[in-house]
Amino acid sequence: MARKKPADNPAIAAASKTDRGERTGMMKPLLLSADSPHRPRLNDLAIELAGASAGFRRGLPAGMVTALADLVRAMNCYYSNLIEGHDTHPVDIERALNKDYSADPAKRTFQLEAEAHVTVQKWIDEGGLQCRATTEESITEIHRRFCELLPEELLVAEHPATGARLRVLPGRFREHDVKVGRHVPVNPGALPRFLMRFEAAYAELGKSETLLSAAAAHHRLAWIHPFRDGNGGVMRLMSHATLLDALDTGGIWSIVSGLARDVETYKAHLASCDQPRRNDLDGPGNLSEEALARFTEFFLQTCLDQVRFMEALVQPARLHARIQL
Repeated sequence: MARKKPADNPAIAAASKTDRGERTGMMKPLLLSADSPHRPRLNDLAIELAGASAGFRRGLPAGMVTALADLVRAMNCYYSNLIEGHDTHPVDIERALNKDYSADPAKRTFQLEAEAHVTVQKWIDEGGLQCRATTEESITEIHRRFCELLPEELLVAEHPATGARLRVLPGRFREHDVKVGRHVPVNPGALPRFLMRFEAAYAELGKSETLLSAAAAHHRLAWIHPFRDGNGGVMRLMSHATLLDALDTGGIWSIVSGLARDVETYKAHLASCDQPRRNDLDGPGNLSEEALARFTEFFLQTCLDQVRFMEALVQPARLHARIQL
């Protein structure tokens, strides 16, 4: 007998239309304040990252950029799955990309998840997004494309209050309250307002401010938690797309692998950024600016480490000599 798919509850859907009126100011600061004492060192780090990324790409032959981007996508899906607790062997990912799926149902499920990540990132790398990655349109489109490729086993979320099994709807916002660790995101009725404020804060920034605010956008989307499931994957793909645009990376390096290499620190920073400001010296907003600055430093340093790692791996300065040899 075919397994019954989880269904939506009409009562939950009706409740989602009620906006309980949380203020969008609850997620401030969305950007580091202009007079933040953390800005000088973060600006220096952002400039160093921009220079390193541009230098790495300049040192590669044009034809190699495409091949390297293909490799990075495979790496990213492995590490993104790992962050979610799904350990898919790189060999199984390679098989999935060649439509060679395992007979083991569990392995096949995670192969399809990896394939979905690669497909969506490839679409992003090739210019699929019609607007900035931090717009509501782009965020929902990334979620829709990713979830439409997932097997049914991964499209199930549990209602936190009733335990009911609910289907994750591609590109659709959650319709119930949730709790993530100690953080309780805004009620579902308020999601459109909060995402509108999110878009207004990040989607029209210049490239230097976009780079400086990439970590803040990453966390604030997690803080809003717009979807029933898949928020983590969407956050990481959004950040990848943001850096791709701001630094013209060509997809030859990505933040995702670096976050997975120090996943405990990454998750600790996300939890720390949920905390309210500690005192009058901790920024002008509701949430801690110092915690946001520490995460921004970690985020930019992780990006820089990834550029250096990939450059050392490829060694573009010695590439011509190695080809001749």
